[in-house]
Amino acid sequence: MAEAANLIETLALERIEVNLFRGVAPADWGPRIFGGLVIGQALMAAYQTVEARVCHSLHCYFIRPGDPAVPILFDVDRSRDGKSFTTRRVTAIQHGAQIFNLAASFEVEMPGFEHQDPAPSVPRAEDIPAAPEEFRHHPIDMRWVGGDRWAQDPTPAAPEQNVWMRAVTPLPDDIAIQQAALAYASDMSLLSTAMRPHAVNWRTPGLQTASLDHAIWFHRPSNFNDWHLYAQKSPSTSGSRGFNLGQIFNADGRLIASTAQEGLMRLHTKD
Repeated sequence: MAEAANLIETLALERIEVNLFRGVAPADWGPRIFGGLVIGQALMAAYQTVEARVCHSLHCYFIRPGDPAVPILFDVDRSRDGKSFTTRRVTAIQHGAQIFNLAASFEVEMPGFEHQDPAPSVPRAEDIPAAPEEFRHHPIDMRWVGGDRWAQDPTPAAPEQNVWMRAVTPLPDDIAIQQAALAYASDMSLLSTAMRPHAVNWRTPGLQTASLDHAIWFHRPSNFNDWHLYAQKSPSTSGSRGFNLGQIFNADGRLIASTAQEGLMRLHTKD
């Protein structure tokens, strides 16, 4: 796993050509690249081709497992530059093949109507014990409301969970890196929400999981150096796929972003 101080470095990209960028993943993360990292880097690549506009939504598909041993190439297609909205498509490539693609829309910021869902009433992050030891050197500090389900055999539970999260080390006051960090973190616990009713978790022998797609709608700017509450629920699992929805609130109860994801959940049992 990455050291906490490396989040900004990990999301950083090298510009190779006008619309072509190179990113890397820490080699000690495991056999495949963490999906949130690719989302964050792809968003950073798109931002490198946009001026004076802010991302309000992104939609992406995970096509092949990422190889942490080689760099990732991000090819940005400048799909449209309109008066109010800008659209970018980003293709992530390894070993000559697509591993991921992303479509993002950016807008000129302007005032408008306002309403939102209320934030759940849960204990403050400061009143919840720190995350399990295996997460303490991760660049995102995570604290599960009601306790985590990692250190014990899971039992059936409602398909919902609330997780506090923030960046461990300071992030600059830059909308691109702030949104990329939030995007990175948004993939960290969402799929596990669909596992809860079925008494399985990441440690369950024979459980195969993978993110299939991911969407984020950014509603309002925020500072991810501060605590954010990730309220998650899973309306359905079917056909070896778990569907999950998330809402990300800041500590003041402002709805910052909404997420949706479908992931593979397949249990292989020995005969």
